[in-house]
Amino acid sequence: MEFPSELRYTIEQLLSAQDVRALTAAAEGISNRYRNESGNGKRLVSSEKDVLAYAAVRMPATFGAVSKALELTLEVFEEEINSILDAGAGTGAASHAAEINTGCDNITCLEREEGMIALGQQLMQARGIGASWIRQDITAGLSDQHADLVISSYCLNELTTAERKKAIITLWEHTDKLLLLVEPGTPEGASQLREARNILIEAGGYVAAPCPSNGECTLPLDDWCHFTARVARSKLHKQLKGGDAPYEDEKFCFLAVSKSGCSGKPRILRHPKIESGKITLRICTEQGITDKVVTRKSPLFKAARKSDSGDSFGEI
Repeated sequence: MEFPSELRYTIEQLLSAQDVRALTAAAEGISNRYRNESGNGKRLVSSEKDVLAYAAVRMPATFGAVSKALELTLEVFEEEINSILDAGAGTGAASHAAEINTGCDNITCLEREEGMIALGQQLMQARGIGASWIRQDITAGLSDQHADLVISSYCLNELTTAERKKAIITLWEHTDKLLLLVEPGTPEGASQLREARNILIEAGGYVAAPCPSNGECTLPLDDWCHFTARVARSKLHKQLKGGDAPYEDEKFCFLAVSKSGCSGKPRILRHPKIESGKITLRICTEQGITDKVVTRKSPLFKAARKSDSGDSFGEI
């Protein structure tokens, strides 16, 4: 899904008067912290330059990852969403993705950084969305905030282990229908969501996606489940990232857990291996991880040829 043009235009207007070299340095710092400091309890974005650089290079990636996660989740979760709570909202990327995917504009954003809130409000206005913004840290609790869909994206990785466990339970307690967690597609991000999965199942949740069931995860501990969202780059985006490619692939992990008995589908975990006359799919099923070979003679061959990592794949 394309990053909304209204958001891209507004961000580029705000950044037009800024020093590009300073923004580039800030963007590099943010990328390094996302890759190397996840789970250490450190704040990944704090200064004004960080906020602007984040909006230019991280907000489109977050929007793309949350959009893809919601797309895969809404294949199996069919309940109506009438309210959204974005916990650790940043500048609101996840809220925009949720509004577009669900059609719900009853949105509350919780964020601890004043600079993020100020920019997030401007960007909401650019798309004509009247979201409520509350300055609040999720580690301090969520007071009386509840919503059908609660989202936490690229937020849990900023917490210590103890804070993260507490935050997961808090988010679940304030979820009326569906909780969506999205984190970087790294071994650390996957490990954190595997931990969250165990906590939420124990609390009575039903995994909607990406897993096909609440069964024990059979993926080896030295492997990790992650997916990809392709994100178009603007001219400014390419400038700040120091690359010429018109797009980048955002790797992410996600977990969607339902309050109701929602069940997932078998899901492709890796890019299909395409060979002459056959396609091999690594699929997560209710019985565990399996490699399924689909030959040209199979009625599933056409679907396999069009499939990609993250897609559900029928009844295996």
